[in-house]
Amino acid sequence: MYLAQKKIKGKIHYFIRESYRDGRYLRNRDLFDLGTNPANYIVYPGGNAYYIDEAVENKLRSFEAEPAFDELDNIFWSFLKPEIRRILEPFQRRGGAKRVRISQEEEEKLRTQVHLFDKRRIHYLRYGHIDQGKIGRMPPKLFRVLLEKSRDEIEQYFMEMERSLGPSELKTYVYVIFDLQRFFTEMIAKIIPQGLNQDKVDEHLLNEICRLDSDRSFWAGMNTEGRLHEYLTRYVVMYFDSSYGPSSFLDDYIRDFINSRRFYRAPPKKSAVSLDEASTIFGVKKDALKKMTRRGLARLYRRMAQKLHPDKGGDHEKFIKLTEAYQELLKSRK
Repeated sequence: MYLAQKKIKGKIHYFIRESYRDGRYLRNRDLFDLGTNPANYIVYPGGNAYYIDEAVENKLRSFEAEPAFDELDNIFWSFLKPEIRRILEPFQRRGGAKRVRISQEEEEKLRTQVHLFDKRRIHYLRYGHIDQGKIGRMPPKLFRVLLEKSRDEIEQYFMEMERSLGPSELKTYVYVIFDLQRFFTEMIAKIIPQGLNQDKVDEHLLNEICRLDSDRSFWAGMNTEGRLHEYLTRYVVMYFDSSYGPSSFLDDYIRDFINSRRFYRAPPKKSAVSLDEASTIFGVKKDALKKMTRRGLARLYRRMAQKLHPDKGGDHEKFIKLTEAYQELLKSRK
């Protein structure tokens, strides 16, 4: 039993749903429509006490669905009055995380039945790494949360987990979970995706979304209605409505580059690159730089990076200066 949400006529509606086995497939069904405000079904008798309206449990019984201990409390937890939630939170978490050993049968299911797309999502949400090279060595127990869940319940789980991502991570997250780095031979594909040809990245993303949309093993037990599912549409919106983070991944690249060369000493931190300096570094007039969009600036950076990159025979110091100038210009275009 789980809380699901769906946008209807521009408003978020909430539902209590459950996954159930139907032959070889796990499917989902709605048990109770909570409307746009589940808090309407929380009753406060006084003090710090609360209970869930009997109408909810009565409806669940009509489906022969009996919630497990604390299951309804967990579903409604985020809709409690904040002051009561603060008081009860220590009791809500008093048990802490339980270590549960998985059986060999479960481990085999986790290795063979968890879709690779789900593994990539968990990998990024857990570790925040762009490079997917270590995904094959992830312990199977990390995927245990996905066992015996319908595709709908899995997607609702990821929707909730993705709320922890910051705005500057969204575009990179989509880049990673669709494993777009595998289409590029450049070293920066695993470190600075914004340094790649973005037209090519966009093209590969749309192809991968279409491929996943037609993957029957991914949608097993779920009706896709013959059009791009809203669970995939959200990634299209997430990607094209977001921008890459202005500096974090560039900083990671520079740090890795420096650490890989023991003889190199990091220079003292300098002040921000001025517009005059950036104009000289990029070989573009100041007025043109001021008017340049993030996309245009990224294209200019890629072109210059190809010339100055040390692995391409360029000058290391000039490449560092170019990257610093690029970061500073991005900051003014948030």
